[in-house]
Amino acid sequence: MHLVPVLRRLIPSRPPTASHASPASLRRRPAQMITVGFLATIAVGTALLSLPVSATGRNASFVEALFTATSAACVTGLAVVDTETFWTPFGQAVILALIQVGGFGVMTVASLLGLLLSRRLGLSTRLVAAESTHAVSLGDVRRVLVGVLRFTVVAELLVAVLLTARFATTYGEPLGHAVWSGVFHAVSAFNNAGFSIYSANLMPFVADPWVCLPICAAVILGGIGFPVLLELWRLGRTRRAPDVRRDLFRLSRWSVHSRLTVGVTGILLVVGTVFFVAAEGRNPGTLGPLDGPGKVLAAFTQSVMPRTAGFNSVDISQLNNGTWFFTDLLMFVGGGSAGTAGGIKITTFAVLAFVIWSELRGDPDVTVFDRRLSRATQRQALAVALVGVAAVVLPTLAITLSTSLFTLDQVLYEVVSAFSTTGLSTGITADMQPWHQVVLVVLMFLGRLGPITLGTGLALRERQRLYRRPESAVVIG
Repeated sequence: MHLVPVLRRLIPSRPPTASHASPASLRRRPAQMITVGFLATIAVGTALLSLPVSATGRNASFVEALFTATSAACVTGLAVVDTETFWTPFGQAVILALIQVGGFGVMTVASLLGLLLSRRLGLSTRLVAAESTHAVSLGDVRRVLVGVLRFTVVAELLVAVLLTARFATTYGEPLGHAVWSGVFHAVSAFNNAGFSIYSANLMPFVADPWVCLPICAAVILGGIGFPVLLELWRLGRTRRAPDVRRDLFRLSRWSVHSRLTVGVTGILLVVGTVFFVAAEGRNPGTLGPLDGPGKVLAAFTQSVMPRTAGFNSVDISQLNNGTWFFTDLLMFVGGGSAGTAGGIKITTFAVLAFVIWSELRGDPDVTVFDRRLSRATQRQALAVALVGVAAVVLPTLAITLSTSLFTLDQVLYEVVSAFSTTGLSTGITADMQPWHQVVLVVLMFLGRLGPITLGTGLALRERQRLYRRPESAVVIG
């Protein structure tokens, strides 16, 4: 099977000459397709949110409509106006549609780029990649799309039912509003958006596990990545023999990618929960007033949300400065690849950690679960991480130098939240100057598409040379 026929189905192709497209043009087209698609979605959303029917009072300004549309389509959750009071039900429905389109688009595009990547690589590299990631083949494009859609609908429906029942029975909301609220928060949670139609977000439900835990579960499932979910689903349906456990419970059958993603996710959730309890347990503005179980639930919720969803069950503006910085780190790492989460991704963070560990031990190779990581993978992880650092540092510096209204901690928090498409905020987004908000709009767009296109683009650019330059050494440290 050749690559061009597949690209013709995925990308609008040009007449006859498309079949003779150069490798460089084939590398550019996926990035162009993604960029144009998201820009078109944001443009339509901005136009709809600018209509009088979308706002309850005055019409939304261009920057307000653009910011909200970008935040929704890039499944971020940052807001410059109150979602509950500023937008009408029509405006909220537009936001919900943008979240769904953006989240579904990210998962499918990332998965399909993985298919494109597997075909672009050489035969020997493809065999290694297939063995280590259990990747699907190019013939499975339709199955990937159907699988993503089916899992999305089922997950969102289950969470919506649980939330609707809770809102209607415990909080006495009218059935219609309870259904709308349940659906809105389920879609927002699974797509890691963090938009809420409650002005106080999840703060009224800080100690309610029947609201917080379903939302946390949706955030984790959406952010862990479809390739991992697909692999675990396959292993869960496979038995080697009647008396043998399903492969799902045999970690040796898991790919390196899945073990890294699930393992590091679990570690970050535990570490985050412990940190929030220790750092905020006595803070009267956050966890202080809660009892023991309430503290653990709130800490777990706030540990999940930097995965990257923008829900908050405590007042972010009341967190300690150290907690802000720790949350910055969690947001920057983000969630799993080919999911709805943002950040540099868990696998990037894990690869860099193993590189450092191998260097400290003096090992010639970087080994993960008895598998050697290629030099290309290490370079790609380093490139994505350093580009992410630059994307955070430069806007933070620009905004900090141009205003004295906000502290460095606050500006850094907003910038990291925008780049990682998290949506958590210290409360200063609405008070920023319009050009500051435009900077955040650009960051949300780059943060949503940058790591995907950059990582895939670097892999697609890999080429073999028949010669190597003379080796030299540079003093480090």
